[in-house]
Amino acid sequence: MNNNDNTQYPLVNRFRSFLPIVVDVETGGFNHETDALLEVSAVILCGDEKHELRRKKTYTWHINPFEGANLEPASLEITGIDPFQPFRQQIAVDEKQAIDELFKVVRKEVKLNKCTKAILVGHNAAFDLNFLNAAVARVKHKRNPFHPFSTLDTVTLSALAYGQTVLARAVKAAGISWDSAQAHSATYDAEKTADLFCKVMNDWQLFDSAFKAMGE
Repeated sequence: MNNNDNTQYPLVNRFRSFLPIVVDVETGGFNHETDALLEVSAVILCGDEKHELRRKKTYTWHINPFEGANLEPASLEITGIDPFQPFRQQIAVDEKQAIDELFKVVRKEVKLNKCTKAILVGHNAAFDLNFLNAAVARVKHKRNPFHPFSTLDTVTLSALAYGQTVLARAVKAAGISWDSAQAHSATYDAEKTADLFCKVMNDWQLFDSAFKAMGE
């Protein structure tokens, strides 16, 4: 299903009325209370006519460090992000704008899917949720559409399905392509996490249907 397909197969009954939204963040360190949130990507998922999950659309925000934010050189070296690079500064927004726009998208998709709330999907999902929640607190946003602490973590899912916990290895084990040169960008990692999540969910649905058929 491509990004221009507007057909909706609501996911309201798939995850107990929660809508899975895949999120990846790139940051200036590991401490969500002190370190900068530099990128956020959200991958919207949808269901197709076979009730399988697919990527629908990806949204990405480049974010200016909040005032007083810590930036660890080692983390910036891994991500390759230079927060003060002139071109980046032309496209980056502050945390409030990024959070407002992200939540507007998420609330729209929750409504389209007839769900009650979004649930964050991530690889080491607690890391992403902690940074997201810290930004929400800083900008004093009052209408967070995500569940405040529950997540769906592809680390656990890929450990079960493939015996792997590292994203690159899990993606390869799932038969999905992986380009190390593009890794550690929020967009790329979010889309690969989404593909991994969809693969595990869709395969489980297939296996579950097969087991039920055997018992009939």
